[in-house]
Amino acid sequence: MINLNNVTKIYSSRFKNNEKIALKGVSFNVNQSEFVSLVGKSGSGKTTLLRLILGEEKPTEGKIYFEGTDLTKIKPAHLYKVRRRIGTVFQDYKLFPTKTTRENIAYVMEVMGASDEEINRDVEQILDIVGLKDRADSFPDELSGGERQRVAVARALIHRPDIILADEPTGNLDPYNTLEIVKLLLKIHEMGKTIILATHNKELVNYLRKRVVTLEDGRIIRDEEKGRFIL
Repeated sequence: MINLNNVTKIYSSRFKNNEKIALKGVSFNVNQSEFVSLVGKSGSGKTTLLRLILGEEKPTEGKIYFEGTDLTKIKPAHLYKVRRRIGTVFQDYKLFPTKTTRENIAYVMEVMGASDEEINRDVEQILDIVGLKDRADSFPDELSGGERQRVAVARALIHRPDIILADEPTGNLDPYNTLEIVKLLLKIHEMGKTIILATHNKELVNYLRKRVVTLEDGRIIRDEEKGRFIL
């Protein structure tokens, strides 16, 4: 489904000796319906890797393919077709503070031009999946951190993407809410979704017992099926 072939990403600077190599010669594949944890210290390249897969940035060298489509050559006007197949979850939720839970989730479908009937039907289904039906009319500042992140997951899921990219989704949560979000991601994975999770949470990774790709200084140093968090 996703293939990275010898990908290097260098952030340039006015001064050559200040260039930052975020990724260096990274190659790996992610298969359909796979759950992959990207682990590594801060600055190891996890977020850069997700941004490249999403098409928000281009690699300095190498190729990135999404089901055979070369993302390094795709025109910006056509990139939205790829992004519609990807849902994203971030550490800081990125919710609209003046919109309710239901409105935050519905907004994605509104932008995509869905009908009111489709929006009402799908939002109710997603609220049920993430366990937030009783919080549908609450605003973000009325929700706990765990509930806000569940809204973020719901919003990532509402347009029925094939892939969920989750960048440190439990970074601001306590252990209890972290476990709830992990269980939710596993539930979504069981629905057939491909999930790529970037995290430095050792307990989370060891609980999942899924594939673990370890990054260090922009390079893959370990790729293990049913791996554990080892740095």
